[in-house]
Amino acid sequence: MAPFDDFEVVVPASTANMGPGFDSLGMALNLFLRLRFSHQDRMEIVLRGDQWRGVPTDGRNLVIHVMREAFRRMGREMPPFRLEMESGIPLMRGLGSSAAAVVGGLLAANHLLGGPWSEEEILLQATRREGHPDNAAASLFGGVVICSWDGERVYHVQGPPPPLHVVTAIPSFSLSTEQARRVLPRSLPHSRAVLASSRANLLTAALLTGRWELLEVAMEDWFHQPYRFPLVPGMEEVLADSRRHGALGVALSGAGPTLIALTREPGRVGRFMKEVFARHGISVRILSLLPFAEGASVRLTIGMGRSKFMGNTEGVET
Repeated sequence: MAPFDDFEVVVPASTANMGPGFDSLGMALNLFLRLRFSHQDRMEIVLRGDQWRGVPTDGRNLVIHVMREAFRRMGREMPPFRLEMESGIPLMRGLGSSAAAVVGGLLAANHLLGGPWSEEEILLQATRREGHPDNAAASLFGGVVICSWDGERVYHVQGPPPPLHVVTAIPSFSLSTEQARRVLPRSLPHSRAVLASSRANLLTAALLTGRWELLEVAMEDWFHQPYRFPLVPGMEEVLADSRRHGALGVALSGAGPTLIALTREPGRVGRFMKEVFARHGISVRILSLLPFAEGASVRLTIGMGRSKFMGNTEGVET
């Protein structure tokens, strides 16, 4: 492959489920993974920042692994390059760090291969890799994305992000998706499943129509959150009481352990969440984030300006 112009891939973080939208609803947030590629004769991975402890800088790196698989599917050999990785997305905290890496790797490979895949094909590949589409779809498209995955196809509807703050309480400990899924029951009573499904329907409608007063009820969940209470001390209290402290709706972000609150009063909600976790002996980082309207982008950093793929809106980190 001939030398390529330097380029950057920017992928937003995401929160998934938002309560009852289990494995089907995601929203992009204004934290970003940035992947900067430049041509050189040997492979080199440079990790920028303090949060990458334990992340490999060889072929085991998730971005590189995803890219190699993509090139292999196309019968092509991946060229060497220098990759600089920088991220504001906490690892293994329920804010879509792995989905962002998968989406970023697929976009980078697609760019180097000359753009053989559409957005929908990239989402399908990311979903097969992740096992569910919610985080990947939000990172890829931005805004609020409602998905359905039947094992073969992904169907999705994108909506605008709500004009609300998203307060995140990020515990100091990590929680793997595998660990969080092990505690889930194999089945639910029919009446419980019907109620949980109705809440998910209400949440979708509230987000798409701006009925923020419904979020308190719409974000209630019986699919997964009650079974994960033991994994996140303080979570049950935060979910029960945050609304009295300014939250419109509260949920576990993805598989956790991060909790999110949609609100117009971020300072008040954040203080309450921090106090609750402190009573349980858990240190948390409180961030007031915003939903992010734009999806992942590819931008040339030298030469001809911006690539034409994916709209190329560069994120702004707070």
